[in-house]
Amino acid sequence: MNTTPVKNNAHRHRFELDTDGKLSVVDYQNVDDETLALVHTEVDESLEGQGVGSHLVEGVLQYVEQNNLKIVAVCPFISAYLKRHPDWNRVVSTAYTTTGF
Repeated sequence: MNTTPVKNNAHRHRFELDTDGKLSVVDYQNVDDETLALVHTEVDESLEGQGVGSHLVEGVLQYVEQNNLKIVAVCPFISAYLKRHPDWNRVVSTAYTTTGF
């Protein structure tokens, strides 16, 4: 199990996870001071199916919660993750929709 922490690279507007020298990312856009639109998730092909994407999303959601933020799940991978883990809907913005941010 990957225990590497997910880091927010605010300069590049993405969360990053380094796994064996391969970078996985979740790109985001600032919607407002308290909301991030998570727009794209990318995991190196060689790491697919190993739980790296789930670890990355879990780290992003933990960061969001710890920083009192909300998300808009534009990315299909993040939307699918939220459907499998509905307890994380607590960080989903009710002020914006995926088409209205």
